[in-house]
Amino acid sequence: MRNKDVVLMATVTSFESLPHPSRSELRQFAELFSPLFRASSEEARRQAVAALSQSKTVPATVAFFIASQPIAVAAPFLAASPCLTNEALITIAKSQGVDHARAIVRRENLAPAVIDALVALRYERTALRTMPSAESAEPAHVGDMPADIEPSALDMLAGSMAEDVTATDTVEAALATAHEAERMLREDELRHRLKLMAGHNERKPDDRLGLRTLSSVQAALLVRFARARDAAHFAGVLSDTLSSSRWLAERVLLDVSGLQLATVLKGVHAERADATYILTRFYDHLAETKAGINRVDVLWDGLDEDQCGRRLESWRLADRYTHAPAHGHGQVRVSEFAPGNTDAPADEAVAAERRPLRTTASLRRAAGHRGR
Repeated sequence: MRNKDVVLMATVTSFESLPHPSRSELRQFAELFSPLFRASSEEARRQAVAALSQSKTVPATVAFFIASQPIAVAAPFLAASPCLTNEALITIAKSQGVDHARAIVRRENLAPAVIDALVALRYERTALRTMPSAESAEPAHVGDMPADIEPSALDMLAGSMAEDVTATDTVEAALATAHEAERMLREDELRHRLKLMAGHNERKPDDRLGLRTLSSVQAALLVRFARARDAAHFAGVLSDTLSSSRWLAERVLLDVSGLQLATVLKGVHAERADATYILTRFYDHLAETKAGINRVDVLWDGLDEDQCGRRLESWRLADRYTHAPAHGHGQVRVSEFAPGNTDAPADEAVAAERRPLRTTASLRRAAGHRGR
């Protein structure tokens, strides 16, 4: 199962690395994704869907397939994917149920047609719950009454009109009850969140709840690309793991000492065996042994996990401000938040964002020249 998960995530990562995929590449991805998705585990499916929810080139068939999955998997795609058309959103909301419709409501800039369809769908479902009581009374047709109506017939007509008024009141009462139930549900969800937040203060020292933690699928992908010394794909998986820009991952790899990559791996709670293997594959000098001790073990043991986590979060915060859209007086630079921070992977040179990622051999040569 883990091998199938790795193949699925490798396929998604390779597709994401294509800025402008051709028709044949789109068709090939559409043919491969569905069987790989069905053969993978639940965690791998969620990782793949979360990664594809930010892509602008997902084929329409794959987008509709993902959006039709159970809400536990499809929620981020329904809420954020730019590849879902208005017609697809309306079809999914009508065919998949209330949970999918609620996920669609979270989207930004919903089209008026989609909003109208969601509102109509809500009132249609409310009416279906109350229609049996309303349909039980058959309305009287005044135009069909004869001219010489007997008093008993008038009494029957008045009774029928009273039943119609009662049915209308029943519908209004049902709508009020539905609104009240929805309000109580929101209050229950808020209480549950507050209890979870209060429980954070009582968690165990080894509990990493709320901290960014490396998953097994992400760890397998990092090890795989490190084994092949594929720095480009490794940087892509690392940026997805950190939910950051690709520029931050590349800047981490450009540190020839390996300290920044070790800080990131320890900050995301990577396994020691996986982390040391990755470091020795990208930085050959860390595989050297001195006095029977590997340099990579010395580096890894010298890092504190809490400090690495805090430093990683500061890097991610700076990266988010650096690559966020400009507001007010312009784009915020990393140097404004971390002046004099020499170990941070970002610097004031904005042109470094365009700098290509160099291989390990070129990094060693550059380090040798600086040493001389």
